[in-house]
Amino acid sequence: MIDRIKQLIAVASGKGGVGKSTVASNLALVLAESGATVGLLDGDIYGPSVPTMFGVKDAKPEMGTTQQSFLPIEALGVKLMSMGFLMPQEEAAIVRGPMVHSYLKAMLDQCEWGELDYLVIDLPPGTGDAQLTLCQGTPLTGAVVVTTPQDVSLIDARKGLQMFRNLNVPILGLVENMSFFECPNCQHRTDVFRHGGGKNIAERLDVPFLGHVPLDPAVVLGGDEGLPVVGRDPESAVAKAFVEVARKVREQAAGLQSSQIPGMTF
Repeated sequence: MIDRIKQLIAVASGKGGVGKSTVASNLALVLAESGATVGLLDGDIYGPSVPTMFGVKDAKPEMGTTQQSFLPIEALGVKLMSMGFLMPQEEAAIVRGPMVHSYLKAMLDQCEWGELDYLVIDLPPGTGDAQLTLCQGTPLTGAVVVTTPQDVSLIDARKGLQMFRNLNVPILGLVENMSFFECPNCQHRTDVFRHGGGKNIAERLDVPFLGHVPLDPAVVLGGDEGLPVVGRDPESAVAKAFVEVARKVREQAAGLQSSQIPGMTF
């Protein structure tokens, strides 16, 4: 039920462990706090994390207006759907590729999202069935790719960018997460995973660079406590970095839509 959603934004990564779900969750919350109506679809069938990150891990969806539909869970002003709501938290999702396709399509098409300005879709890492299902069957506005600065992550980020290009999905930009750590006491900056690789790759591949997001323990605490850092500590450097990323994503998405529909303004 996506016919009343204005913009669908996929958040992806070439490999796991780069903070993709953290970026997606904070992006959705910043967009919601700006006054937009926002949904967040947790597309990671095997490792859903959105229920925990929004503090609703025990919630269960209610039936919608038909026997085949269901209602999203609402938290912090964002409408949520996740495999984590549909099965016990301690149970592993042991499913083959075709079932991944079925579950993802069900959460996308059978959820009564209502009218949304944005649906942020947190994809699983990699370039497999879930990504192909979404890109080939859903009118995505564009994709955001998340990486860390180290070479092993950048190699996979490049593959993710190439996948979206091959599937004709516009790329809204690249985020360099865990870009550096700044000591809260002495303000000394340490490039834990190196620094600047994301921006260099973005420039080399001619895609927008959305920003450097620092490494901060508050991000971990916010995710574990069920309140993403932009809500938990809005004046922190990392929260402000997410706000800037969201601003650029919003601008890129609006620019794409206005260029696709003559006369449309935002």
